[in-house]
Amino acid sequence: MAVNGLRNIWFVAPGLFGIVLISSNAWSAPTQNPVATSTNQSILAQTTAVDQANGAVEQRQPAGYVVEVEVIPQQQPPPGAETGAIPQHVPPTVEASPQQPPGYGVEVEAIPQQQPSHAAETEMVPQSPPQTADVEQPAAELPVHAPETEGLSQVTSVSQLSDVRPTDWAFQALQSLVERYGCIVGYPDKTYRGDRALTRYEFAAGLNACLDKIQELIAAATTDFVKREDLEIIKKLQEEFTAELASLRGRLDGLEVRTATLEKQQFSTTTKLVGEAIFAISDLFGDQVDDLNNTVFQDRVRIDLQTSFTGRDILHTRLAAGNVEQFLIRGSTLSAFVVNSAGQQQGTAEGTLTPRINGQTDNRVVLDRLDYTLPVGDRLKLYVAATGGKSQHYVHSTVNPYFEDFDGGKGSISAFSQESPIYRIGGGAGAALEVSVNDRKTVTLTAGYLATHADNPGAGQGLLNGDYAALGQLTITPSDAFQIGLTYVHAYHTAGNSIFSLGLGDNNFFTGTLPANAIHTAFGLSAVTNSYGVEASLKLAPSLVLNAFGGYTDLKLLGSGNGEIWYYGLGLALPDLFKQGNLGGVMVGVEPYLGRVNAAGFGLRDLGLRDLGLRNDTSLHIEGFYKFQVTDNISITPGVIWVTAPDQDNANSDYVVGTIRTTFSF
Repeated sequence: MAVNGLRNIWFVAPGLFGIVLISSNAWSAPTQNPVATSTNQSILAQTTAVDQANGAVEQRQPAGYVVEVEVIPQQQPPPGAETGAIPQHVPPTVEASPQQPPGYGVEVEAIPQQQPSHAAETEMVPQSPPQTADVEQPAAELPVHAPETEGLSQVTSVSQLSDVRPTDWAFQALQSLVERYGCIVGYPDKTYRGDRALTRYEFAAGLNACLDKIQELIAAATTDFVKREDLEIIKKLQEEFTAELASLRGRLDGLEVRTATLEKQQFSTTTKLVGEAIFAISDLFGDQVDDLNNTVFQDRVRIDLQTSFTGRDILHTRLAAGNVEQFLIRGSTLSAFVVNSAGQQQGTAEGTLTPRINGQTDNRVVLDRLDYTLPVGDRLKLYVAATGGKSQHYVHSTVNPYFEDFDGGKGSISAFSQESPIYRIGGGAGAALEVSVNDRKTVTLTAGYLATHADNPGAGQGLLNGDYAALGQLTITPSDAFQIGLTYVHAYHTAGNSIFSLGLGDNNFFTGTLPANAIHTAFGLSAVTNSYGVEASLKLAPSLVLNAFGGYTDLKLLGSGNGEIWYYGLGLALPDLFKQGNLGGVMVGVEPYLGRVNAAGFGLRDLGLRDLGLRNDTSLHIEGFYKFQVTDNISITPGVIWVTAPDQDNANSDYVVGTIRTTFSF
């Protein structure tokens, strides 16, 4: 079919390329391709004797009109029509019968044309393309942006295209292209999107696929399989889209050069930035605490550079800043003897919110984590921490899914509910080792050692002579629905370093009562602890998970007695509550409390809790929260914590912690 001299053409070829709309906005003779491929040469050789295969259409375009040329599959010629006759109209619902060999007809129609806009001329697309019964694509839908060919993928059967149905009027044309020529491409979501306009770049990509297939057929000496009419159309289309094909090749070459340059010049090919910002409005309510506290607006920001050198290892370099200050809660007779470096008396840490952990920097940026994890084979993992190391970082699992977010802003709201208090004993610098008995990691053994002041060469300090915590854990995971952990921690604490302190010193602690954390500090003594814990998690349903933990700590006051510390909790996690990504949770437990103490008071007699003005009343921690995932990167979590008998003393009034936490992550 010859169309020499026509450059402003709306061309529909359902018999060869599905439903394709091609447009060009210039009147000129076709330009000879200066870089004709071997495919084109083969096509030209085969079409020498078939220049008039389906009749020629050559017509000058009057000013203000466009010419529409359609090649349409025909079931049979209209009555009285001669060979090569042009049908006046083909309804869009006409389907080619599978028993009828495909033929071609041509429909020519002159349609008044709007003056093309500047954008249309730039993109080689008319401002107001003709509306026909066969193709309904308004000009507004024609994109004017860069190529979109990167989303296309090859298909081998028309049934792979989920939005193409056998009742579609172009179904058999698509089926022929897929099964005869194998040159139809779809989108990654297995759709064809036949009801939208395609860009010239997308068409060029499809055309290139067909050219490659035809070249394979020709090389295999099966040229009779290719119809002469198809070869003629291919020749015209190749000439029409020479510029686009060349442009695509140029773009790919340019991308390869730019990618190579970036790989050589960027800071690291293996480092990614992970960040989190927490903003929280919080308050404390209760008879004995209302006068001491006001509503606060606090923040904590973490920036973590995660670097991998092998693809399996990871180096964490994390910066943190925050302005979080602890609520003022006093009630223990020990408060006067346990103060921080600023002279502030410490109270109970029951109900402590997670942003407080590493968030007390007065918004100064500090390096709060620097550690490296290296898998060796499939069953061995090494961990080394230079600063900010914690048990939660290297242990195989804290066995608290959904609540645990490593003190981040995506899990539960309190330090007590995020993980068992046994993991908050000690921290700093050191190393750890994890061994799995099989590749599925159903049974793992973890051993680690962290020193609080590993960098201090002074007396009673350093890696081995100062505060430290040595952990061992056996984790058993018989199935995806059940996991259990058995944990042991041996630790040494000097006066001023509390028990559940994460190794931060300065009498800081983040869970439990004041007597449980600092009885040794109140006496000015060092202490040795041996802690035993059990943790378990059971998934009852995809949206219902039970978590539980319990622990006991044997406390030895060096040269002056001993004591017992207890803690336990039960949590219910409701992932994807009301919406995917959301999380509801309830936690009920008892934060670490001093159950018994036997101290030598001034060398005269043993002193118990009541002798020290302390009690052993049950102090409950009751927590509820709901994390609403606004977007992939933003969540809002309102929550409330009710603490009864604070500091293990019924004489102290209950208090309630309320918070609304907003977390931004990237």
